[in-house]
Amino acid sequence: MLPVRVEFSSCLGTKGTQYETNSVDFKVGADGTVFAARELRVPSEQVAFTVTAWDRQTAERWDAVVRLLVARTSSPHPGHKKARKDADPEPSPPTRDTLLPWPQRQNPGGLRRQKRDWVIPPINVPENSRGPFPQQLVRIRSDKDNDIPIRYSITGVGADQPPMEVFSIDSMSGRMYVTRPMDREERASYHLRAHAVDMNGNKVENPIDLYIYVIDMNDNRPEFLNQVYNGSVDEGSKPGTYVMTVTANDADDSTTANGMVRYRIVTQTPQSPSQNMFTINSETGDIVTVAAGLDREKVQQYTVIVQATDMEGNLNYGLSNTATAIISVTDVNDNPPEFTASTFAGEVPENRVETVVANLTVLDRDQPHSPNWNAVYRIISGDPSGHFSVRTDPATNEGMVTVVKAVDYELNRAFMLTVMVSNQAPLASGIQMSFQSTAGVTISVMDLNEAPYFPSNHKLIRLEEGVPTGTVLTTFSAVDPDRFMQQAVRYSKLSDPANWLHINATNGQVTTAAVLDRESLYIKNNVYEATFLAADNGVPPASGTGTLQIYLIDINDNAPELLPKEAQVCERPSLNAINITAADADVDPNIGPYVFELPFVPAAVRKNWTITRLNGDYAQLSLRILYLEAGMYDVPVIVTDSGNPPLTNTSIIKVKVCPCDDNGDCTTVGAVAAAGLGTGAIVAILICILILLTMVLLFVVWMKRREKERHTKQLLIDPEDDVRDNILKYDEEGGGEEDQDYDLSQLQQPEAMEHVLSKAPGVRRVDERPVGAEPQYPARPVVPHPGDIGDFINEGLRAADNDPTAPPYDSLLVFDYEGSGSTAGSVSSLDSSSSGDQDYDYLNDWGPRFKKLADMYGGGDED
Repeated sequence: MLPVRVEFSSCLGTKGTQYETNSVDFKVGADGTVFAARELRVPSEQVAFTVTAWDRQTAERWDAVVRLLVARTSSPHPGHKKARKDADPEPSPPTRDTLLPWPQRQNPGGLRRQKRDWVIPPINVPENSRGPFPQQLVRIRSDKDNDIPIRYSITGVGADQPPMEVFSIDSMSGRMYVTRPMDREERASYHLRAHAVDMNGNKVENPIDLYIYVIDMNDNRPEFLNQVYNGSVDEGSKPGTYVMTVTANDADDSTTANGMVRYRIVTQTPQSPSQNMFTINSETGDIVTVAAGLDREKVQQYTVIVQATDMEGNLNYGLSNTATAIISVTDVNDNPPEFTASTFAGEVPENRVETVVANLTVLDRDQPHSPNWNAVYRIISGDPSGHFSVRTDPATNEGMVTVVKAVDYELNRAFMLTVMVSNQAPLASGIQMSFQSTAGVTISVMDLNEAPYFPSNHKLIRLEEGVPTGTVLTTFSAVDPDRFMQQAVRYSKLSDPANWLHINATNGQVTTAAVLDRESLYIKNNVYEATFLAADNGVPPASGTGTLQIYLIDINDNAPELLPKEAQVCERPSLNAINITAADADVDPNIGPYVFELPFVPAAVRKNWTITRLNGDYAQLSLRILYLEAGMYDVPVIVTDSGNPPLTNTSIIKVKVCPCDDNGDCTTVGAVAAAGLGTGAIVAILICILILLTMVLLFVVWMKRREKERHTKQLLIDPEDDVRDNILKYDEEGGGEEDQDYDLSQLQQPEAMEHVLSKAPGVRRVDERPVGAEPQYPARPVVPHPGDIGDFINEGLRAADNDPTAPPYDSLLVFDYEGSGSTAGSVSSLDSSSSGDQDYDYLNDWGPRFKKLADMYGGGDED
């Protein structure tokens, strides 16, 4: 029998952790200690069993195998006994002394002893401790520290890993300390390892695990996830209906009272119809209805203040926080729509559609513009023909009674409708329709002047074409729908393309005004169409139209015509006969089959030609004789149709007879010969064409030469300075015989004479624009005197001879000096190149105007 006690530690700590084992011989305490449930005899050197630990919060499970080693010895190891005796007598909670496990060793007696492993229970440290610090937690010793000096150290998070130096150890005594206050919300546990080495750093013991747990304190208030929660509940909900859930979290340990949060409702606004309309589950935060009477039409929203308190809701010791829950009461269709009046009235003109004739107003207390409020109207009686419908105005929810099918005053003078209104959404359970959900609508029909109409429109009649003028075709009368109005109807033509018809304005009788021709261009598919107008004398007048269709039956009134009108054939009989056919404007049976024949007169027709019928519509015309001289021939052919009575027509076919090549086609020369021209005529035509082309060519050459000469002469005098046009303008005579070599036809009016007119008075040259400075010619005397005319002329000649801008040919000088009593417009021109003896006898040759001047300055050599 061996009593056994082993300490077992879980990384979960002792709080909230439960243990169990699969062995009936061992049990695990709440602190993780494994002990024997009874005295037992160990059958071997080792006992193994499984210990299971699980977390009550998360329901997670962990399994560990415990092996208990039993050493068979009669007495304990001396060193062990000494180590126990030297244990530190001063430990006080939470510090403790713990022996590190030692390795196997051989005793002097030769017996082998196995030291059992010690598991240090978790070390609990309260958070927010006020110290003093460092504060001792535990002391660690090895049973070898009596034999050799031992150095202790710790490693792990909080020692040599961040956060650094939270824990420290005295390397000589093995006492471990905490150096500062702990915060469980920052870190709830630490896992360290203790080491024992000799002075040379050699390991003397295996590392031992140390678990340190921070004991929670109530230093955190509950915090709501949101400061404002929004929820909704249908109006009329029963008590116990779920509304929403509010949640608050506490950073303290939730397995202790420090983190156990409880909820309660502090206030409710408004407190109608009860101050306790809602309740909250203290543990889950679920808000539910607790009273009946939720009505959106009275209260649309509630504001509830919710408080969360830790310490399991103890208001004296726990910490609290609040949040706001806004609860909206959602609408249900618990109010049926009701008409604001029991009857409505309206009026509508007859024959009017898509017109609103009455507006129906309703009252609905449900939420506007929702399916519970939107009205739907339905006519339940009074409109069997479906003349009306009621549409909903989406903005006002009113019912608009609309005419969808025209009404007739002569048939219905008034309508009595019964209209029912409902909602898009069905009424809530237990809600009944109101007696005000139906109303009567009285609609009066207004009588209007309606247009006359033709009962049979389009009206079709059939008759033969060619009926004589004045024939009565039909009576095309209209009906006036206004039976309660005494009105007269008058008729007139609206459309008569061929002007063939006449209508009686009073009774609508239609007669022919001309002969109807089926072959007219106004006929389409044998039908002639005319439109007539019927108008009443109402206020205002109204009119209607009617269409009369006349189907014309064909009569044989068109003789057939031959096609083609022109053809060609070889001068000798061959296979290229002329195919001819007949065309007739009539239709069956007044067309083919046709009869083709040649007339007996003139006799040459039947002598030279023959005609052969191919079928009812076609025949062939060919030569009867072996040879016919080339030329144009008019061949008459008689064609007769199959009408009753038949019509006959003689058509002339212009046939060109020509010599043909081997293929039976007319040759080019033969075609010309067939046209009636001989060889001499053809040669004459060609000679005429050649002569005409030669004349055109010579005329073109002459025109180019003339143009070249004109351009050459124009280079001698600048057109702008050309003086010859001035000679013609002033009726001056030309120069001497030497000037006759120039083409006087080139004389033109200068384009501009401003440079001449702007000069000072004196002698001017007008045949060339000066390039340099203009020479200063002598000015005429202010007071004319016969004695100075000679000097004036000599000075003018001298200035002209010395002019560096003068041309190399004789030019005209214009003297603007006018003699006294002279009837001439100006003094004549002089030859500027005369520089010898000044002989004025030649002035006698200029006429009686210059004779006196010659007598004054003449006289031969003495002058």
